[in-house]
Amino acid sequence: MIRVAAYCRVSTDREDQANSFANQQQYFLTWISRNPDWVLQRIYADEGISGTSTKKRRQFNAMIAAARAGEIDLILTKEVSRFARNTLDTLAYTRELRRRGVGVLFLIDNIDTRQQDGELRLTIMSSIAQEESRKTSQRVKWGQTRRMEQGVVFGGSLLGYDVRNGQMRINQAGAETVRYIYELCLSRHMSTAAIARRLREEGRPSSRGNLVWSAATVWKILKNEKYCGDLVQKKTYTPDYLTHEKKYNRGEETLIVIRDHHTPIIDRERWEAVQRELAGRVRRSRAGPDGL
Repeated sequence: MIRVAAYCRVSTDREDQANSFANQQQYFLTWISRNPDWVLQRIYADEGISGTSTKKRRQFNAMIAAARAGEIDLILTKEVSRFARNTLDTLAYTRELRRRGVGVLFLIDNIDTRQQDGELRLTIMSSIAQEESRKTSQRVKWGQTRRMEQGVVFGGSLLGYDVRNGQMRINQAGAETVRYIYELCLSRHMSTAAIARRLREEGRPSSRGNLVWSAATVWKILKNEKYCGDLVQKKTYTPDYLTHEKKYNRGEETLIVIRDHHTPIIDRERWEAVQRELAGRVRRSRAGPDGL
């Protein structure tokens, strides 16, 4: 008997009947039932995970581990783009599986890695899938940039602001703490470490609702331009659509800056005074944020 595993992946969380888990699983069960020499090993399914990288696809990695352990003879998947959109990953895994005597059958693409021309056809199809992924990434990035230019906020809530549906709304409880932090810095000239200690002692919750305060956290709040009503986006960017790894934007891409974007918690004059105060502390001390 040939032990057959199946792999399916849905790249978004939207309900798509053509690619739903239930339909894909039934699709594979039907295929396996047509072959009397096949026996189902397991159906592996990843949901909402990008196909450009296999690192976070737990079910995919579990399937590969089972193949390495000698538990699988053949893997079924609908098409190359469901298996991976990274050409190097596709070839690396299928080559390793073939060396272990495990074939991969791409049903819709009609590619069988056990056949002589399987790798050539797979290379062509996986390259097409990778290029489509690149184009999709560019389209998404372009759309996000246009929305940022229109003032849509990409990012989560922060102390003093709730972000919902791309809009910022003041959270009064958090805003009170923000104003208090600015007061301690500017009027009482307290260091960020001393401010963090005061916040812990007074039991003021952080943006996460706990009492974990550090000098670095206070420093970031004092430097955050959102509190004077400005919005700066694209502080990080993704240079490689295959790895999805984010990096700090140090001039590689143009920042999107919108002045007076939302209701400020700290008036601009006071915010700029705090920036001058912090700059003066930096000049006077080389101890880093903990000593500022």
